[in-house]
Amino acid sequence: MIKENIKILFLGISFLSSNLLFAQQKSFSGIYPNLAMYNDEGECGTGAVVPWNDKLYVITYGPHLPIGSSDKLYIIDKSKKQHVYEGSVGGTPANRMIHKETNSLFIGPYVIDNKGVVTTISPFDMPGRHTGLARHLTDPKKKIYFATMEEGFYEYDLTSKKITELYTDVNLKSESYLKKLPKYQNKKQNFADLFGAHGKGVYSGQGVLVYSNNGESGEKALKQYDIPAGSLSEWDGKSWKLVRRNQFVEVTGPGGIYGNNADNDAIWATGWDHKSVLLAVRDSKKGWSFYRLPKASRSYDGAHGWNTEWPRIREIGDSNGDYLMTMHGMFWKFPKSFTSSNAKGIRPRSSYLKVIGDFAKWNNQLVFGCDDSAQKEFLNKRKIKGNLEGAGQSNSNLWFVDEAQLDYFGSTTAEGAVWINDSLTENLVSEPFLLAGWKKRNIWLKNHNNKPAKFDLEVDLVGNGKWTPYKSINVAANHSISEEMPVDIKGEWIRIKVSDSGNYSAMFSYQGENLAIKELDLFNNLSKIGDNEYLGAYLYALGNNQRKLGVLSGKIQGETFNTTGYYELNSDMELKPVNNSGTVEIIKKNFEIPKDLVSVEESSVLVVDDLGRRWRFPKSKAAFDKLTRNGLTRLAREVATERDLMNLHGTFFELPAENADGFAKVRPIASHDMAIHDFASYRGLLVLSGVNPKGDQDNIIRSEDGKAAVWVGAIDDLWKLGKPTGKGGPLSNTSVKANEVSDPYLFGFYDKRNIELSHNLQEVVDFKIQLDPSGNGEWFDYKTVKVLGNKSEHFVFPSNVEARWMRVILNKACKASAILTYE
Repeated sequence: MIKENIKILFLGISFLSSNLLFAQQKSFSGIYPNLAMYNDEGECGTGAVVPWNDKLYVITYGPHLPIGSSDKLYIIDKSKKQHVYEGSVGGTPANRMIHKETNSLFIGPYVIDNKGVVTTISPFDMPGRHTGLARHLTDPKKKIYFATMEEGFYEYDLTSKKITELYTDVNLKSESYLKKLPKYQNKKQNFADLFGAHGKGVYSGQGVLVYSNNGESGEKALKQYDIPAGSLSEWDGKSWKLVRRNQFVEVTGPGGIYGNNADNDAIWATGWDHKSVLLAVRDSKKGWSFYRLPKASRSYDGAHGWNTEWPRIREIGDSNGDYLMTMHGMFWKFPKSFTSSNAKGIRPRSSYLKVIGDFAKWNNQLVFGCDDSAQKEFLNKRKIKGNLEGAGQSNSNLWFVDEAQLDYFGSTTAEGAVWINDSLTENLVSEPFLLAGWKKRNIWLKNHNNKPAKFDLEVDLVGNGKWTPYKSINVAANHSISEEMPVDIKGEWIRIKVSDSGNYSAMFSYQGENLAIKELDLFNNLSKIGDNEYLGAYLYALGNNQRKLGVLSGKIQGETFNTTGYYELNSDMELKPVNNSGTVEIIKKNFEIPKDLVSVEESSVLVVDDLGRRWRFPKSKAAFDKLTRNGLTRLAREVATERDLMNLHGTFFELPAENADGFAKVRPIASHDMAIHDFASYRGLLVLSGVNPKGDQDNIIRSEDGKAAVWVGAIDDLWKLGKPTGKGGPLSNTSVKANEVSDPYLFGFYDKRNIELSHNLQEVVDFKIQLDPSGNGEWFDYKTVKVLGNKSEHFVFPSNVEARWMRVILNKACKASAILTYE
């Protein structure tokens, strides 16, 4: 308790001091509404955030705009006032580098000298979606490289400003672009022809230029998350070499934004496949080495690569010299000294829900540039949202966070695999998988073959690449097994060897603590389930550069919502009545909440997704039944680009897009007792409706007439509600056939889990419990419980067991129940 109080006091003082410094600007949970950034495109993400000359420089991007857009360069001063550079040309930029020799900041298509003078590189002179900058291989004092997302590479002379095209941007294969670029129409094209279709990072060192790609083109990539996609490649100044055919994003090194200091400094790259996060390191003598880390969030998956934005590894002035890495929804501690011979120190800090494009340390705070609200919503349409439209105009904002807060957002629970039904022929040794950083760990092994197999587990104790035997596990033919990894098993990495060629699965589930500090006071004036009357509202972020939130307000009484007036929330966080019948009709048509989008049953909520797959979820208090059935609570909406927030029967969930496997990879965030009516993103804020008619609170915005009110904060405030809880199961007095498989029931990310099993026969029935660790559909036999006639059996799951879904199979036909309680 003393430790917790000190932690709370420390965070409180840190938060207070940072807000006193900038008291002249209004903020909510580290988000300043006046700093919101808009464009006229289908998306408005933050591409780069760089402190320079006591100011903060920020660029936004729109989707696929290689020759400019309505996006801007923003300059923010210490008083949090935003200035828009009038010469902005936009595009889809996410590149930034400080060139030491000329003391210049390169950000997007802009060059800013040490006096703040901005020079713009016209997109017609250097077409492409600028994704990265790197120091030159042979003349770094006078030249730099620009890289684009479609494999355009340019050499830029810092003295003459001459642009030399090394490889042609693939967009220039299109006649529609060439028509707008006269100087390129008759030019000889020289394409790099690399794997992938969505370039991300670029960095130079050790005599090579390294380039990453995180996506694939084609119809299959828009639907299947696990096909081959992306690549990591390197160029020696003459020709390209494929390093690895997987999805990669960040490429950097210890030198970070300045570039590496020495030719033998390491180069790091992060990426992923459908099994896990990937980490690559290039050493000057050894070359490339690869490691695997677990995923906290699966909403970043998708073979097209659109769901990731730009994960980063950045220096943040940590007292230990550690960097901060963002990858698949987790804040990671990343050691500056990481190499293949010193591969130690990577640790999870906490998980988050924001979509982050870039970040930097500025004025003793971390500033995260986010991708909050895309008007287009891209592929993220689904039945559970009804006919819900996206925001009227794309917008995003910055998120200011004290470094101490990085350890107190979401749980570090995560999972990943080295093999998922992989066919192994020659290389029977897995890549290293991160072991350190969790106290509760278990491993899932499956032998898909018709002969027994032996799995040898080895541990790299200190990250020096020397392996120590841990244990051997024999698995019978066509069987699976789960093993706990005790807390006293030390080591940085673990790997697995198998005895013979064949098909195998080896997966890891790690359970983290709930790290967020409960702050229920933050939600005090939101209505509670069971309230007789409260204020609801449909929410709509308006388009056409109005930059306001439309609020169609009304009263919820019993099982009905009756509108009473239309209001608009502005940048000063004022909620004012407006007479606008046209907007009211738009909201009624496109933003009303349909009834019966899911099936609320006795013991669970059944969701049938867009592919016809069935998923069952825990229930909270019975009062949520009518809210869910009668359209009195919004079930799902995109409030962070290309993924949804779901509010289902008293629990908030992170819901990946269908192209990232959707409901199969859902993650519960927190449970609550609030009667949330609607929720939306506005100026980077999470806005909730469903507010008590009276009550003062800093983050409750009320109209002067008292007839409208909303709650505002950050999406990551939801962790402060506490851990997810619930009760229910896949069977509730359900008629089942012998060996019939039940629907999957959500199991992962909950705590203190126990199950009660019963049936109506007068004889023993076997209940086989199966668990799916990741949601990939790879089911493992966990335990078989024998249940006597006219009896019920209780089983408490060990605290270390972690998996995403569970199901049961009975050996006899009967009426059966399998009810779980998550406390």
